[in-house]
Amino acid sequence: MGEKVVAGGFDLSDRHRYRDKVRRCLTGLERLLAEKRFDRPKNLMGLEIELNLTGADGMPKMLNAQVLERIASRDFQTELAMFNLEVNIAPHRLGGRVFDRLAEELRTSLAYADRKAGEVDAGIVMIGILPTLGRDDLVSSNLSDVDRYALLNDQIVAARGEDFTLDIDGVERLTCTSKSIAPEAACTSVQLHLQVTPGRFADVWNAAQAIAAAQVAVGANSPFLFGHELWRESRPPLFQQSTDTRPPELQAQGVRPRTWFGERWITSAYDLFEENLRYYPALLPICDDEDPLEVLDAGGIPKLGELVLHNGTVYRWNRPVYGIADGVPHLRVENRVLPAGPTITDVIANAAFYYGLVRALAEESRPVWTRLPFEAAAANFDAACRHGIEARLRWPRRGRYGGTAEVDAVSLVRDELLPLAEVGLDAWGVEPADRDLFLGVIEERCRRRMNGAAWQAATFHRALETGITRDSALAATTRRYCELMHIGEPVHTWPVGLPEPVPLG
Repeated sequence: MGEKVVAGGFDLSDRHRYRDKVRRCLTGLERLLAEKRFDRPKNLMGLEIELNLTGADGMPKMLNAQVLERIASRDFQTELAMFNLEVNIAPHRLGGRVFDRLAEELRTSLAYADRKAGEVDAGIVMIGILPTLGRDDLVSSNLSDVDRYALLNDQIVAARGEDFTLDIDGVERLTCTSKSIAPEAACTSVQLHLQVTPGRFADVWNAAQAIAAAQVAVGANSPFLFGHELWRESRPPLFQQSTDTRPPELQAQGVRPRTWFGERWITSAYDLFEENLRYYPALLPICDDEDPLEVLDAGGIPKLGELVLHNGTVYRWNRPVYGIADGVPHLRVENRVLPAGPTITDVIANAAFYYGLVRALAEESRPVWTRLPFEAAAANFDAACRHGIEARLRWPRRGRYGGTAEVDAVSLVRDELLPLAEVGLDAWGVEPADRDLFLGVIEERCRRRMNGAAWQAATFHRALETGITRDSALAATTRRYCELMHIGEPVHTWPVGLPEPVPLG
């Protein structure tokens, strides 16, 4: 969705033409796959982080245009709302000290961005959902001043035909309505990209789906929204409900939401793009002039613009991506399950865990997805979002008896998944020093049962015990979070609670 989108209203002819173009693009993709035109393995990974802007008081600041003007770097872009930014790190080859280099690049980029934000009395915060956001912050007038966001909002609102209902029942229950998709902007995430060959795509995507729950369990960082303590990772239900084009009647009929986990293991990247066309009406039926099949007939590589645009409006937690680099097409798996933060070390640890684990599981002789029902993987994801590091997950039993058993997420990660991630990072050629440092962060989170969500909730409750109001406790928790985030030590080492107040006199 990063391309410039400029269009007015759409009529029936636009939708018919767009549907026809997407079908031609899908046929073009099928031909590219059959003719083996895709890039050879390069072991390339990429990273994007969505960020929040706050003031010294911990409250959101609607200043992304001013901050981006000062940053003046193509690595930083707008996001949905005026308190959001996104930083994109150039692709890196997996291997060697890649994670150490990534951490250093991020430290340099975010420190620079934070200094520039300081020129307008704002600061950069990496967090899944900013605890101080109020309902008045998430309204259409605070959407970024970019055509594509206004157009996307208009189309989703029109498709739904009524207000959006937010109903998240967690530690507490939040129920409210919104006239726009602006609440989606509360969700700030990390996106991990992995370039794969067509032959490996299904195995990598299936592996990523299988481990999504474990990623969320150890990485949860979004326990609050609108002053309510909800799920340990509240982004997935919030994202689904704030982009839901289905009124209640269509939900009752089983129509699929545009934000979803999926419903089956796949055999090809084609399966996902074909599902997009079969299940989802166009939100942005904008056509370009390319005829993808004519381009292929002439020996060229089509951009498949309509297929790419449509894919960008279906919010899978693991999304297929078609791209072209140096004139050669490639496929990527985009992993979207993780919240931003808490620190750069934590973000890179989450990335190392993912890239190691997905490689090891994709290469197993008896893949986990042949032993784990897809429904169990989806239920695991839901449980991890609700309960975070305290979640219990279903996982295939070891040994000859088969079946699945329920296990603590912490035990599963420590006993089974971390050793696999180690094997996977070795297969990528990652240096043992990087491997041990960043997987060690995940192990310590498990040992202490402490991640970003657990720290936020514990610190909030400790603040409440001092007798201050909920809003004051959330603001104080946010300010303390920002302070520790900038110090940079991983979240499992953070002291719970607020620093002792300095006595007066």
